[in-house]
Amino acid sequence: MSDHTAETIAAIASAPGAAGVGVLRVSGPQVPAIAQTLLGRVPQPRHAHFAAFRDASGALIDRGLLLHFPAPASYTGEHVLELQGHGSAVLLDLLLRRVCELGARLARPGEFTERAFLNGKLDLAQAEAVADLIAARSQAGARAALQSMEGMFSRKVEALLQALITLRVHIEAAIDFPEEEIDFLADPAISRQLEALRVELAELLREAQRGLRLNDGLRVAIIGRPNAGKSSLLNALAGSDRAIVNAAAGTTRDVLRENLSLDGIALELADTAGLRETDDEVEREGVRRAHGELARADVALLVTDTNYAADLRFFDGLSAMVERVVLINKIDLDHTPARHHQCDGMHWLWASTKTGEGLDTLREHLKRLAGAGSGEGAFSARRRHVLALQQVAAQLDHTAAVLSSSSAGELAAEELRHAQHTLGEITGSYSSDDLLGAIFGSFCIGK
Repeated sequence: MSDHTAETIAAIASAPGAAGVGVLRVSGPQVPAIAQTLLGRVPQPRHAHFAAFRDASGALIDRGLLLHFPAPASYTGEHVLELQGHGSAVLLDLLLRRVCELGARLARPGEFTERAFLNGKLDLAQAEAVADLIAARSQAGARAALQSMEGMFSRKVEALLQALITLRVHIEAAIDFPEEEIDFLADPAISRQLEALRVELAELLREAQRGLRLNDGLRVAIIGRPNAGKSSLLNALAGSDRAIVNAAAGTTRDVLRENLSLDGIALELADTAGLRETDDEVEREGVRRAHGELARADVALLVTDTNYAADLRFFDGLSAMVERVVLINKIDLDHTPARHHQCDGMHWLWASTKTGEGLDTLREHLKRLAGAGSGEGAFSARRRHVLALQQVAAQLDHTAAVLSSSSAGELAAEELRHAQHTLGEITGSYSSDDLLGAIFGSFCIGK
């Protein structure tokens, strides 16, 4: 990525809100000169100055506050200027034009946070958490994003990275003594270190998956045979008649999505077509889309009845990362009591979408899967973080296999080298320009 830090950038950080206040942010080497021109004197650092903002001819644009944050004690690590105006977006735009006349240019999306990363004020995971905090869909998601922005996730990754480097050093040191009679690679200490590293990684991966759900919301695919009660369940959870309910099989032909919040936890429910063989071309397309929805889901929620045995095949081929929930519906017909238990890696619930009995238990279970009750230790994560940790897990598995089956220390060291690089990509220790461009290009302008 080319170096633009010699340039001064400006953007509207926030448009006028309910209080009528808008903020213009400027960052770069020209900030002191711009601040002095707008204020008419050298501003005192980190103090709010009341100023009359004027254009080149001296005409008044607006009156507001001017704050100067000298480098490096600023968000970006550069000289930063914040101008707070009021009135309207039109006046804020005039002020932005004036700042550009004085030597700034319009900032690209995410360029302020990108400069904070490049100047060492934030690592890459923290920078992403800034965008996640702004886009948070729930209270729990906002709290988790704030924890990541404060560096909780980064510290856990760094601790894992240091343990991995220590193990790599031991293995590479053993390779340096091939003529010794002692097989250093067979040292139990190396095996113990590797196993401890894999345990720590597995825990961090679980926390990151929980953080991903807090960030993106829990994606639940409702599946089952036609007329099992899938659409009725969606309506019951959503609290409205979002889906058409009819006794005719095949009523649902497409994926119907509903976003809702359960006590501050974001959920995305997807009602899918009934899974069955059919000659109807439209219904077949609905079944195909249902399988596609399963592939992207965090939870596969099977709606069935007491004849559930054959329906369990709908879970076949699902990733081990997908939670499996079986809802035995229509308990009102045979007066079966609502209950739930865990068995065979699946959560089983008995409920009625018609009367609502047992659905509170389902809601609580979905909230737990989404990360509710995670406490202050929950942090946000992105899908690329989870994929990176999964890749590291596979590399450590391969390292363990190599060490247990041969004395090929070079292969084990190479796997650990790749794992170190993959971990480093999470926080930006190793990063490509393409990765940085994709991440910061998704930010809002002014952030």
